[in-house]
Amino acid sequence: MPLVAIALAAYVAGLLAGFAHSVVLAIGGLTAAVAIGMRRGRDGGRAFALGALVVAGGLVAATATATDERCLATAAHRVVLTLVLDDSVGPGTNGRARLDGCEGSAWLAVEQGEASAGSTITARGEIFASQRGLLVQHAAIVVVRGPPLLGRLRTAAGHAIDRTFRGDAPLVRALLIADRRELTPEVRDSFAAAGLAHILAIAGLHIGIIAAALALALELSGVPRRRAAVVTIVVVIAYVAMIGAPIPALRSATMLTTLLLSRLVQRPTSRWAIVALGASQPVLAPRVVLDAGYQLSVVGVAAMIAGARLSKRLGAHRRSEIVKAILVTLIGTTVATIASAPIVAWVFGRVSVIAPLSNLAAAPLIALAQPMIFCGLVLSPIHPLAALIADAAHPILAGLTFVATTSASIPNASITVAPTAIAALIACAMSAGVLVACLLAEWTRPAIVASLAAMLLVWLPVAPAEEGLVELHMIDVGQGDAIALRTPHAHWILFDAGGAWRGGDAGRSTVIPYLGRRGGTLDLFVLSHPHTDHVGGAPSILRALHPAAYVDAGFPGPAESYRASLDAARDAHVRWVRAHPGDTLTIDGVALSFLAPDSAWTAGLVDPNLASVVALVRVGNVRMLLMGDAERPEEDWLLAHDSAALSADVLKVGHHGSATSSTPRFLRAVRPRLALVSVGAGNSYHLPSPDIMRALAAQGAQVLRTDRLGTIVARTDGHRIFVETAGDAWELPPRSQRP
Repeated sequence: MPLVAIALAAYVAGLLAGFAHSVVLAIGGLTAAVAIGMRRGRDGGRAFALGALVVAGGLVAATATATDERCLATAAHRVVLTLVLDDSVGPGTNGRARLDGCEGSAWLAVEQGEASAGSTITARGEIFASQRGLLVQHAAIVVVRGPPLLGRLRTAAGHAIDRTFRGDAPLVRALLIADRRELTPEVRDSFAAAGLAHILAIAGLHIGIIAAALALALELSGVPRRRAAVVTIVVVIAYVAMIGAPIPALRSATMLTTLLLSRLVQRPTSRWAIVALGASQPVLAPRVVLDAGYQLSVVGVAAMIAGARLSKRLGAHRRSEIVKAILVTLIGTTVATIASAPIVAWVFGRVSVIAPLSNLAAAPLIALAQPMIFCGLVLSPIHPLAALIADAAHPILAGLTFVATTSASIPNASITVAPTAIAALIACAMSAGVLVACLLAEWTRPAIVASLAAMLLVWLPVAPAEEGLVELHMIDVGQGDAIALRTPHAHWILFDAGGAWRGGDAGRSTVIPYLGRRGGTLDLFVLSHPHTDHVGGAPSILRALHPAAYVDAGFPGPAESYRASLDAARDAHVRWVRAHPGDTLTIDGVALSFLAPDSAWTAGLVDPNLASVVALVRVGNVRMLLMGDAERPEEDWLLAHDSAALSADVLKVGHHGSATSSTPRFLRAVRPRLALVSVGAGNSYHLPSPDIMRALAAQGAQVLRTDRLGTIVARTDGHRIFVETAGDAWELPPRSQRP
């Protein structure tokens, strides 16, 4: 490994220690840097230089943190903020933005105005500090200037993909322009569980496949190799610009261009030097080291080099071409899985065991699909030709999805984990030991270090500590509901279980791993009504978690999953209980009361939505109202029977924000401070309704949506409410005094 790569690694280690405020990580990085320096130079000069780089990284991180804190403190006292939007926003929506002039971030709850992602805006509203930046409630925004050219190019590419690839567009968006927002939770979860999540993010794999296919096509057409390399470089640069130059694509393009240029001038360059160049972004933007995408891409490339070295040492290159390809892929993906395991476990809460085999099956499919969908995007102005390519790519894309879903469905294909900081550091030591053992001829010592770290991980407790707060988790299950209430002593009450689809359900893929990672027991399952997007995951949950009771309105529905849930409850010996208005139970100081439905009310109903179980959760002075899919008639019934009981700080918005629910009179009775909307990205029902989002904002509520933010958590001690979502956290401001 060249000295430039080692120097960059030392600097990055210092940055990570500085941003994490970790003395242990700083000492570990400094010790490793000095040891490597002593090994490579006997006079101690290199050891001193590498140690100085670790210290320099820590100082740069500390300075950047202090500068950002001063910037945020100043911005928090301004009346008007100038921001650059990361998300498109409008009345009743929320989105992420960046402060213009510093690295601080802001979260907007927009009440007036609208703007597209990438626009520079001014925002006026109630400004509060959050864990990662600022929170602007009741924001009125004005566009200063629209998105830059690169942003407009990326938007145009997205529209071209939608027109050309139709039903495959969400997957193609992920593969071509790094836009995963429209992928369903089922697809994202399947790829993650199968160890194929890297395929859904633009990286060296995607750029390399396109470049290799283009170079091969040019050479087969008779273009000289040097000229083909020049054309390939130009096309790669144009492609990266066309998709808006996302940072991962820039890194990959930089490394590929450097490799091709070195070949053109016949000056072979070390692979590690190319990796160092692609990974050098923290020199200019230190905070990028905290990005999981950066960490995974750098570790992934390092693992590829280490895997290739190990394959050669094991003699894979002496096998036949087919056997060689299989062995190299298996060895490479195994090394990459181990090397990236600490990052994947920390960020995603799981580690895929089946990744080597699933990658072996997926590799030829992505190698075929990537050039085809690239051609479809480039030729999108010629729609008939682009549509022909899209049709040809469809079975390959379907095969890629099939590999992911099939691999993920295999028992124990992935392991759900919840690592502590200590466990993560030990896992990093294990992964580093594996990489070094693959790279060095003297592999014994690093292999022993890796083995000892692995054994130590087995004995470490991985369950998270109890926080003593009551938590409401709106789990992102796409178009459906799954709301989990956690008591101070880790007892769970689950309201609904998400949907089901052919070959799987949200209970098995999302809810069970989510609850399992956080520990505790499921005491009660409450079904709001028997529609598939609420009851689909219930059979899996009842069989796996065995709650003491299953509460239901007793209103039969057409969904097969509902009958399956009753059968599962019987088989698992789960007691079935009918919900009655006025019924109340208390678990760990958390009072749960059922407000609806009444049996006399449901007798004449046909639509299960109108017979939704409505529950009120009380923790001290804090009230949370869960509406299921209740619509206007049931809201009117509640208002007529006891409108005062509807007042709540937190409202789970009825029917996914549909215009059939949340009437003005109902919202005036509730007056929520926080409104939670469980809805799937790009759903075919076009939910939530913009009118309802505006109405909620007008009532003074912060409106949070799972399609924009993923899973949302509200914590309370009975007096204050803390919100956590999308990597940020803040305290919910007091109730607005506005009508």
